[in-house]
Amino acid sequence: MPPDARTLAPGPCAGPGPHASAPGKGTTWEGEDFARVDWDWTELERVTFLGCRFEEASLVELVTRRCVFEQCVLTGVSLSGSRHEGTAFLSCRFDRATLFDVAWEDCKLTGSQFPGATLRPMTATGCDWSYASLRGVDLSGVDLSGQRLTEADLTDADLRGADLSGADLRHARLQGATLRGADLRGAVTDGVDWRGFDPTGARLDLGQAVQFVRAHGALVEA
Repeated sequence: MPPDARTLAPGPCAGPGPHASAPGKGTTWEGEDFARVDWDWTELERVTFLGCRFEEASLVELVTRRCVFEQCVLTGVSLSGSRHEGTAFLSCRFDRATLFDVAWEDCKLTGSQFPGATLRPMTATGCDWSYASLRGVDLSGVDLSGQRLTEADLTDADLRGADLSGADLRHARLQGATLRGADLRGAVTDGVDWRGFDPTGARLDLGQAVQFVRAHGALVEA
């Protein structure tokens, strides 16, 4: 089992090599360089990574349970087929990450950024995407029903056919998003700028329809 990273002496070369063994259960790693590690089909449980780097790492079929990744850089990682249960990815960067067929269950992705990432198909249940940046990401057909997207940035995102029913979209940014065929019924949309996107073809409930017409200057009378 590797030592807890907090006991390691600091230094620019403190990180493991490209084929380092995966951390043991319950360990904490801070400021480590895991670039290009090969942890395919690895299982991690209650491991904490703080400010670590995973550039170009191969994490195919990785399984995490109750782990924490905080302010980590996951640029170019391959997480295809990975499974995450109760894991938190807090303010992480997933630039150009391959997240094909990832399953997120009760995960927190608060404040994380996904520029150029491949996020579909994916399975997500009970997740918190608050403050996440999903600008321009293809989320077409993805089921995000009942999930938290408070103040998420969905600018220019492809949400065609996405299920956002019952989601918390308070103050989410949807400017330029494509919503044809998306289901927003029951979603909390307080603070959403209805003038910044075209909801044509989206399924809205009555309250949302009223918000839309009021945002465009119409008077709604009983």
